[in-house]
Amino acid sequence: MGTIYDLAKKTGFSITTVSKALNNYKDVSDKTRAKILQAAAEMDYLPNAHAQSLSTKKSWAIGVMFSEANEVGMKHPFFNGIIESFRHATEEQGYDLIFASRNLRNRDMSYLEHFKHRAVDGIVVICSDRMDEQVQELMRSDIPIVVVDMDSANCSVVYSDNIEGARLAVNYLYELGHRKIAHIAGDETIDAGAARIKGYELAMQELNLPIRPDYLVNAGFFSVEEGKQAMERLLELDDQPTAVFVAGDQMAIGVIEAIHEHGLHVPNDISVIGYDDIEMIQYITPKLTTIRQDTDEIGEAAAELLLEQMTAKERLTERRIIPVRLVERASCAPVKQ
Repeated sequence: MGTIYDLAKKTGFSITTVSKALNNYKDVSDKTRAKILQAAAEMDYLPNAHAQSLSTKKSWAIGVMFSEANEVGMKHPFFNGIIESFRHATEEQGYDLIFASRNLRNRDMSYLEHFKHRAVDGIVVICSDRMDEQVQELMRSDIPIVVVDMDSANCSVVYSDNIEGARLAVNYLYELGHRKIAHIAGDETIDAGAARIKGYELAMQELNLPIRPDYLVNAGFFSVEEGKQAMERLLELDDQPTAVFVAGDQMAIGVIEAIHEHGLHVPNDISVIGYDDIEMIQYITPKLTTIRQDTDEIGEAAAELLLEQMTAKERLTERRIIPVRLVERASCAPVKQ
C-alpha cells in the first residue's frame, strides 16, 4: 500500500492533481481521474481518513436518522429503496453513512448530540414523525439537513406528489365506472397519510361524489394487519364500496386477504388500488394496481440537495416534489352493472 507520493510518481501527475482526482474536484478531467483511480486500485492505495478530514475540514460522513415510533421504520420496502438510492449517490462523492442507533435514548443522548459528536457534514431524516421532538431539534439545528417524506418550511425536503397520486387513483376507479369508492388511509399525523386523504377528498369533490364518513377508514401506520382490519370494517357495512383506494401497498395486501376471506373476489366484487409500488405486490394474487413512487429519484434528489448544502456550508430551504404515476395490473376492473 503506497502513499499519495507513490501514486503521483506512478501516474506522472502532481500531488495536487492526484489529491483533486481522489476528492472528485471538477477541474480534473475524466480521463485523468480514471487513470489515477486505476493506479490507486492497482496499488491498493487508501487515503488516510484523518488526514483527509484535516485537509478538507470535512468528516466525509452523513448522518441518517429514521423514526421507528410507528413500528415501520427501515423495514418498509419504500424506505429501503430510498436509502439505497441515497447511499449510492453520496458514496459516489466519497461520503459514508452513519446510522443513528435506536438505543440513543437509553444513553441520554439525542440524535443531534450523536451526530455532532460524530462531526457529520450533513443529515438526512427518513420516515420521520413530525411530532417527534428529536426530529424538530434536528430541523432547528444549523447542520445541513434534508427531510424525506415530510413537508417543512424550515429545511430542504423531498417527497412524492401524494395529493396528485390520490387523485390519480380515484379518477382511475371512476373511469372504470365506480361511484362507491372508499379510502383506507394512513394516519393523519403522518404527512403522507394526511396528503393522500386530502387528494382523495379533492378528487371525490371534483367528481361530485359524496365523501361518506364510513368509507374513510384510518388504518394507522401502513401495516398489512392494519389494512386487513380496516377492510373488515368496510365489509361489515350494509352498503359496501365497489372499490377501495388504499394508502399503502402493504395495507393493500391485508385488504385483499380480508376480501378473499369473506368469500368475495378481487377485482370482480371489489376493486383495490394501492400506493408505493413495492416489489412484492407483483407476486400476490391478483397483482396489485398501484400508484408508483420513484424511490430512485427521491433518494437522488435528497442526496443532491444535501450535497449542495454541504458544499455551500449553509442551510437551504428547497422543496422537491417528485411526480408519481399509475401502474395498471390486475386488481381493478369495471364495476358490475
